Amino acid sequence: MRLREYLKLARSFNAVLTGISPVMGAIAMEQYYIPHLFLLFLIGFFGHTFGFVLNDIVDYKIDKYSKEISDRPLVSGTITIKKAMIYALISMIIAFILAIFLALTTQRIFPIIVLIIAAFFITLYNLISKRYPFTDILVALGIFFLILYGSFYGEKPIVNINDITELAWVVCILGSIQVLFMQMIAGGMKDIENDFKKGAKTLAIKLGVRIVDGKLKVSYGFKTLAYSIQLFDLIMVFLPFFIIPGFSELTYLRYFQWIVLIIVGITMFILSHRLLSMKRFERFKARKLIGSHYVINFTLVPIMLMSLNIWAGFLVFFPALGYVLSNIIVHGTILQPKTM
Repeated sequence: MRLREYLKLARSFNAVLTGISPVMGAIAMEQYYIPHLFLLFLIGFFGHTFGFVLNDIVDYKIDKYSKEISDRPLVSGTITIKKAMIYALISMIIAFILAIFLALTTQRIFPIIVLIIAAFFITLYNLISKRYPFTDILVALGIFFLILYGSFYGEKPIVNINDITELAWVVCILGSIQVLFMQMIAGGMKDIENDFKKGAKTLAIKLGVRIVDGKLKVSYGFKTLAYSIQLFDLIMVFLPFFIIPGFSELTYLRYFQWIVLIIVGITMFILSHRLLSMKRFERFKARKLIGSHYVINFTLVPIMLMSLNIWAGFLVFFPALGYVLSNIIVHGTILQPKTM
């Protein structure tokens, strides 16, 4: 029971995604050595735990008034603020111990600086996100540098920044775009009721998303932003097929990738439209739509990376599997994490 509460606090339903972020950076640099990839996964996993626990600690004064998120451990009182702080600190320490171990065993020290930059942006976001709009960009930057951190552990040592391949940069940008959507659009929508009541200065509220007499009002500006981010996401995921040697070669695998990517893209837009077109705000329905979007959105990069190594396609299953298993074990649901 106690373990379940700590898993809730860590937002375990999407911890696998953050964990594979540096892994995708390393794979983009043709690193396939499992022990190194596993260490990178753990670093991302514990970094995720630190970030989300800190987020709940900072947002506690706002969250405690929302019945919709009463299942969160700090709000329900199953975990105290003091214990949450210790949990966050231990998670951060473990992440950096693993990072130092990886740096020493590979004799690549500089990446630790990149990891510190990623942690800085995530921490800054947690401290100011409810007070200022547009802070979601800080999370996107944090993920950008987390993926970039992983790319420094590619197969070949990186002497300078110019050694980072075009593909690795594209993966960094894609990860940032996808997280930006989840933060700005999905995050803004799922918290709109409580944020609007408490006067939080989120991007969604600044762009005119409102709940009036129980009815959800989503502005055209917010909808345009949502669809634009996803369109840019799809453009970037197809870009390597046109600019990177080897990716443009027409094969059966390539046709398969394109067909799947198009299907995923269309499904993303359908789910977004349903989320943004709700007449009344229903958090349960919003969670389900966001969860479904989450499961398919983050399949894009692994499918694209199959051009580099077909086994990269297996990364498609990890975020979805982690998401579903976490929800079943911790929340008793499949696509609706109650702490989202």
